[in-house]
Amino acid sequence: MASEIERKFLVTDETWRQDAVGTPYAQGYLSLDPQRIVRIRRAGEKAFLTIKGLTIGVTRAEFEYPIPLPDAEAMFALCLGPLIEKTRYIVPWAGNRWEVDEFHGDNAGLIIAELELASEDESFEKPPWLGLEVSDDLRYGNSRLVEHPFRSWT
Repeated sequence: MASEIERKFLVTDETWRQDAVGTPYAQGYLSLDPQRIVRIRRAGEKAFLTIKGLTIGVTRAEFEYPIPLPDAEAMFALCLGPLIEKTRYIVPWAGNRWEVDEFHGDNAGLIIAELELASEDESFEKPPWLGLEVSDDLRYGNSRLVEHPFRSWT
């Protein structure tokens, strides 16, 4: 079974932007059930169908399949709204590949850095632009941001 082990952090400043290359993303959700989240994603000119299981700790089952871009665009109409809009930047740091998501639309103002790991106890060097870890805070999950966008937080 495929699995994803991911740590998430808030970003505290803009220094990560140096040499970062971004790709526009749009993603919609066909199911927000925590037991089986089903997502459609457009990443630049590529598209994917992703199914994620329940998160336990920072690990969950994840299955991702490429799909034709026109199919993804059509499936967005079936998704629960609004779509998540963001730019994903790849930021290398100390031998790791950080993904920094800058959200737009209803989630503008939110920037999250993610690191996928081989194991939950894998050690890594934190970049100086990392802030509070939010791996266990469900509000920061993309599927939750559909229901409770960042701009609506008080």
